[in-house]
Amino acid sequence: MSTLKKRLRHYKAQWGNTFDMVIQGLIIFSLITFSIETLPDLSESVNRFLHISEAVTVFIFTAEYLLRLYMTDRKLSFIFSFFGLIDLLSILPFYISTTVDLRSIRIFRLFRLFRILKMMRYNRAIRRFNRALLIAKEEFILFAMMLPLLLFFSAVGIYYFEHEVQPETFGSVFHSLWWAVCTITTVGYGDVYPVTLGGRMFTFVVLIIGLGIISVPAGLVSSALSKARELEEEEDLTRHETKKPK
Repeated sequence: MSTLKKRLRHYKAQWGNTFDMVIQGLIIFSLITFSIETLPDLSESVNRFLHISEAVTVFIFTAEYLLRLYMTDRKLSFIFSFFGLIDLLSILPFYISTTVDLRSIRIFRLFRLFRILKMMRYNRAIRRFNRALLIAKEEFILFAMMLPLLLFFSAVGIYYFEHEVQPETFGSVFHSLWWAVCTITTVGYGDVYPVTLGGRMFTFVVLIIGLGIISVPAGLVSSALSKARELEEEEDLTRHETKKPK
């Protein structure tokens, strides 16, 4: 390992928390300036300030990205990792907008919003939540697979109950999917609703199932967060004991 890389890692260990706070502040600042840019009739001086602020912020984010890339031993893994892609997407729109006319592809500017995901790297609580999602990954995958099936069966059921009396509203299973989404998620906009006795009884059953479905992810996240906190405390304890002088 080169002397420069060792020195950078030493500075990271010494000033890491301060650096993280600065980066978090810059992320929030850049999102505020992004929002200000959408205001109409901004003066030329304000636009100049926003442009300079954006350039300085992107310069710091770029330097951070390059430093992380330099310090890691597995560069390709870092580039294509979740945080590596987020870091790249947070700075890429600036360089695209300075070299390409974005009047026809302004959608790329929305990638600046990926900067808010950079907060995940620096916030301990968000990192814990990310770990919790990884712990309950299989359960969430199973839940994600079951939900579309339940939506489809709900749409088919309400179609057969309501199609004859409301042919325009429930004209097909595909038309009924909107009702299924609103009912299972317990949103209930009220724009589409059953009028037959069978349809209302079927809706009651779907609503009960929907309430249960809403509680499942909350329970999974709660349990996984508890497990993630336990793992984090064990890691902190191990790290603390390792640093103790022998």
